[in-house]
Amino acid sequence: MKKSESIKEKHEKLENHKILVIGSLNMDLAIELDHIPTVGETILSDGVGTAPGGKGANQACAVGRIAGGCSLIGAVGNDGYGKALQESLQNFRVDTRGLVTKPGDATGMAVVMVNKEGNNSIVVIPGANGALTPEDIEAHRELVKESKLLIMQLEIPLESVLYGAKLAKSLGKTVILDPAPAPEAFPEELYQYIDIIKPNETELSRLTGISAEGTGYVQGAQYLRQKGIKNVLVTLGEKGAYYDSQDEGKGFIPACPVDVVDTTAAGDAFTAAVAAKLSDGASLHEAARFASRVSSIVVTRKGAQSSIPSWEEVCAL
Repeated sequence: MKKSESIKEKHEKLENHKILVIGSLNMDLAIELDHIPTVGETILSDGVGTAPGGKGANQACAVGRIAGGCSLIGAVGNDGYGKALQESLQNFRVDTRGLVTKPGDATGMAVVMVNKEGNNSIVVIPGANGALTPEDIEAHRELVKESKLLIMQLEIPLESVLYGAKLAKSLGKTVILDPAPAPEAFPEELYQYIDIIKPNETELSRLTGISAEGTGYVQGAQYLRQKGIKNVLVTLGEKGAYYDSQDEGKGFIPACPVDVVDTTAAGDAFTAAVAAKLSDGASLHEAARFASRVSSIVVTRKGAQSSIPSWEEVCAL
């Protein structure tokens, strides 16, 4: 009983630390395969289905489920998928006042190919996400002002990411960037507005030009620190995570050993969990350890938002 009461109190406390996500919403078309096809190869699927997704929506839903609430600024089309995504967000206690409808664009989609080992390859069709403008973000300035911490990714236009990060920093907010998908040319100006950047190994290599293989991620993280980012947190899949922090130094977080079913949304849930713990006053090391537990649950389940655990489940683990 005492444990249940402490969890409830934790939820109420976390709700006071408002987190805002600015990012993408997609309807995912998930295809189960024996293996990811190579160029020119035709294979049969073991199953297919649709599910709410998009890095922005996944992160918002994860924060909502773990921390008890979240806000989102994003764009959808005036179609059935857009309405379904909004309903899904609200079911995860996400404030959708910042959801913009783009009548001339279809809601974003993503084709997610998942192999029998649970690893995935994703093709994103931006749709309305590509039409989210700086003006849309400015129109919802109040949501930025109300927040304590902002999470962003790169499935919306870079100019909108830059505007959102700059606005948040001007209002004294903490900015976390999940640099996915990593662009060909990363805006140099954006570095100065980021407090925490969370690439995976592939994204780190693309941002820095340094291979993350072996212990290359150490040099890659150092490169980003030299760009002026105070905290770099690199997720390394089944190997765990590595951080290089101005205030906390360097450290490694081992992954929890689990049987992987589907890695979809594992990175999004990790980012969301880091934000939830940081907003509660935890250190980056503590937040990364908590996030590792969250993502270890996510990968044991199929789907994106449907795989996100509750606070109680994470505590039990």
